[in-house]
Amino acid sequence: MSIRNLDLLLAPRSVAVIGGSDRPQSVGATVMRNLLAGGFAGPILPVNLRHREVAGLKAYARVRDLPQAPDLAVICTPPPTVPGLISELGARGTRAAIVLTAGLAATDRGGRSLTQQMLEAARPHLLRVLGPNCIGLLVPGIGLNASFAHIGAQKGKLAFVSQSGALVTAVLDWAGSRGIGFSHFVSVGEMADVDFGDLIDYLGSDAATRAILLYVESITSARKFLSAARAASRNKPVLVVKSGRAPESARAAASHTGALAGDDDVFDAAVRRAGMLRVENLLDLFVAVEALARAPRISGDRLIIVTNGGGAGVLAADAAALGGARVAELSTETLARLDAFLPPAWSHGNPVDLIGDAPVERYVETLKVVTTCGDGDAVLFMHAPSAIVPADAIAAACVPVAQQAPRPVLSCWLGAQAVEGAWRTFTEAGIASYHTPEEAVRAFVQSVTYRRNQVQLMEAPPSRDDAHAPDLDAARALLRAALDAKRELLTEPEAKQLLSAYGIAVVDARVVESADAAVAAADAIGYPVALKILSPDIAHKTDVGGVALDIGSADELRAEAATMTRRVRRLRPQARLAGFTVQQMVQKPRAHELIAGVATDPMFGPIILFGHGGTAVEIVADRAVALPPLNEALAKEAVARTRIARLLAGYRDRPAADLAAIYRVLVQVSQMVIDLPELAELDINPLLADENGVIALDARVRVQPAKAGEARLAIRPYPRELEETVPWHGKALLLRPIRPDDEARHLAFLQQLDPEDIRMRIFAVRRSIERTELARLTQIDYEREMAFIAVAPGADGAPETLGAVRAVTDPDNTRAEFGIIVRSDLKRHGLGHLMLDKMIRYCRGRGTRELVGDVLAGNADMLQLARSHGFEITPAPDGDVVRLRLALAPAAERVAGS
Repeated sequence: MSIRNLDLLLAPRSVAVIGGSDRPQSVGATVMRNLLAGGFAGPILPVNLRHREVAGLKAYARVRDLPQAPDLAVICTPPPTVPGLISELGARGTRAAIVLTAGLAATDRGGRSLTQQMLEAARPHLLRVLGPNCIGLLVPGIGLNASFAHIGAQKGKLAFVSQSGALVTAVLDWAGSRGIGFSHFVSVGEMADVDFGDLIDYLGSDAATRAILLYVESITSARKFLSAARAASRNKPVLVVKSGRAPESARAAASHTGALAGDDDVFDAAVRRAGMLRVENLLDLFVAVEALARAPRISGDRLIIVTNGGGAGVLAADAAALGGARVAELSTETLARLDAFLPPAWSHGNPVDLIGDAPVERYVETLKVVTTCGDGDAVLFMHAPSAIVPADAIAAACVPVAQQAPRPVLSCWLGAQAVEGAWRTFTEAGIASYHTPEEAVRAFVQSVTYRRNQVQLMEAPPSRDDAHAPDLDAARALLRAALDAKRELLTEPEAKQLLSAYGIAVVDARVVESADAAVAAADAIGYPVALKILSPDIAHKTDVGGVALDIGSADELRAEAATMTRRVRRLRPQARLAGFTVQQMVQKPRAHELIAGVATDPMFGPIILFGHGGTAVEIVADRAVALPPLNEALAKEAVARTRIARLLAGYRDRPAADLAAIYRVLVQVSQMVIDLPELAELDINPLLADENGVIALDARVRVQPAKAGEARLAIRPYPRELEETVPWHGKALLLRPIRPDDEARHLAFLQQLDPEDIRMRIFAVRRSIERTELARLTQIDYEREMAFIAVAPGADGAPETLGAVRAVTDPDNTRAEFGIIVRSDLKRHGLGHLMLDKMIRYCRGRGTRELVGDVLAGNADMLQLARSHGFEITPAPDGDVVRLRLALAPAAERVAGS
């Protein structure tokens, strides 16, 4: 649903326990004990039919007997009672409930499950339900333990949300023994209503939460999940463990892409695009969140290792190589600086081995060199106990250097009692510290991965690429013709026509019905040629011997056509044979065989795959999966994740492939996904790539009746269709959605605002803006927020931002809260009118019901602008602020930017 009423679930002022009990070892008794022990300050109201007192508190027989409507109800009664209780609670005024009860899958005579009945009872009252079949939740900051967990949670700044009840209790136990505290600890159970997306939404803007940790088994709404995660990830780390990494059997798909793109690959792709970090296990969740808090500045994957023992250095180097990090190569200059004071027997490379007898000064000087050279992105400082110098002395001397270093320093103190004090010194100084080389390197790799994912989060690919506009009419006609003919697969020639419509080079091919016609086509093309069977019922032609290559003469072609026909009829007697395709035999002996394709994931919708192609594509299984939309930066990142990327970069006498052409193919495939909702699967295999470009030798396409346009996409693209150019005081004014690359211009715009205009906009005077806040203003999720900026050429001809209007919609798209500001020297020139009109049209076109905003009562210009657009103006009780409200009638057509 949304975050509506989640404040009553997660920050209630009163709690009722339906089924509260004194019976030992019952769920009701455990919940009562936890609530009382947690120190919750509000009323606790047990409901029990048989007892007038429970846990020393007055009990009430029924919900209607309660002296007040509780903010939150915890239900621990038998399954058949749950729907009725939810109905009673809703009528009483309760707006949040935790259903601990399991077994709601049972159905009535009409086939409706108890879960469905529960939701139907909750819906009229907008009552939010956590569960069913969950452990409950804990909010230590308000003393709330509304769960039947065996132990409470310490207060802290981490939020943990788990789909597994067993893991909830295990993590509580583990965290308690290590002094780890939580802002929220939530068991979501079956997620009939409140799900991951809702909770991420709420926790993402919760000031008491520094990071969000998730244990995920399944996602119920991909677009909501990603939209919430992308918004939260801009404010704080979101880390996830997901079960189900083991590969499943390949889907029954018509394409190699569909078989290669496993569920786990797709989830990984979603995590990357949402700016989250996925880790392997629950322990890594806490290691990673600590690493991100203590070493947030890591900008690359080059690691310099400093150690007083060669073995420890080798272990760290091995862990780096296996984890995907690079052991930095030290420059000649750096080696010379180290040679100046290190003993002759030092390692003369990375890892930098200081030798076991290293005094304190050697540690300090080495640390100064490696943190100031440009060879690495971070330094791992390691020490094993030595009888020469106490670890405490080394730590005390090195802490100032590490704290002032221009690059992040991680430390590893091997051992136990001998290094405990040193470990504590570094930790208390805010330096990430670990007990083993593997743990330290894992934290470094996690930080690097998180940074890369945050970069992906900033990308905002457009909904269309005007520089490479496809022949959209031709593409749509091809797909429509196939669907009209009740065909699911395009023929090979049709598939290549589709690629051509999107500017992807294809080999010259002719469709023929007979061997004689094949000879005539080959004579026109020129030998050698390739011959392929043509059948709407055969997707993988090589599987039935339906491909013959390097045919050099007419006689050979006739013989091959006859042999191929007999073979295919024997292997696939039911297949309809429509003839052959004859195509030019491309001679590219130094080209790489690649695959690019599209598949449709049941949860996340269309996905794009790239990797090593050819007939053994599924055996080699070298692939990267990405979510559309893509731009060149995202395409480049996907290619880099494959093993074949190293070959594409060139080696020995083999030149690098035209990588820009490969990226362009992936971007054009992404454009197909956006433009063509009928596109279910696509294989371009092989896609030949060499230094001269790319060419598609074969393609297959599966289509299906269109689904809901861009709504199929898990991530909404930059809505270029909303760009609009309007005349304004002799200038061509561009009104368009804001983009991440507007950050510098937006900062310049904000710096030109008068302090009084800022006060009128945000009700406070601001002298500066934090980099993170500026990023939040320019890196928006178009699914739930829109910011239009007005852009025009400045005096130097460069574009500059003149004004901005922003609206943030609740997840139900019921209400959007807006704000608007124009450059101080441009007020009263009609710019605000143009921008507010643009936002009203956009919100109305999306079906948003109302537009609201708060304005200082003294902001006469804004009040006049609101009146001119028909806003209702309602003074607040204190008189300083007025509320603006505009009812938006549903539009007959979706907004198109006009």
